[in-house]
Amino acid sequence: MTSPTDPAGSSLPGSDRTGSHRTGSDRPSLRADAERNRARIVTAARQVFAERGLDVPMEEIAREAGVGVATLYRRFPTRADLIAGAFEAKMAAYADAVEQALAEADPWAGFCGYVERVCAMQAADRGFTHVLTMTFPAVKGFEAQRARAYHGFVELTARAKATGRLRADFVPEDLVMLLMANAGVITATVDAAP
Repeated sequence: MTSPTDPAGSSLPGSDRTGSHRTGSDRPSLRADAERNRARIVTAARQVFAERGLDVPMEEIAREAGVGVATLYRRFPTRADLIAGAFEAKMAAYADAVEQALAEADPWAGFCGYVERVCAMQAADRGFTHVLTMTFPAVKGFEAQRARAYHGFVELTARAKATGRLRADFVPEDLVMLLMANAGVITATVDAAP
């Protein structure tokens, strides 16, 4: 693969055709214009997914971001990559919420507060409503945040059970069912009770 050239025709060292530059680490960093485009795509995707859900055509997101479809696919080759990029910060906040709940002196209050907070996060963002019930195996960092949240919730559940206030047959996987039910309520009532 040849390196791109500057306007004078000389090769730009360390560049490739994706608009990336290699840094001292093995991870490429984006050129300033490529990073701006990526940020515009993520911002547009967050907004569109929050308002309309995850089924919005990629072309509409590219149009909203003011970039070409090819640029969108260059940065996010699949819908899953785009969804994970758009919800990366929210997934981190979701995982952080478990740690905050674990820091609560009263485990039952921590458990209840966490469930309420996650349900509120779903209600505020139609896209996140569904992201919480999906997996993205190819997006390792995103799934690492989900795993962090899950393991924290396992501990939170055990602590809440130890107080005697959470039923003994509740298992951490029940949270997924609770979130799916909450997603259904949100979807069914969004127009009547936003």
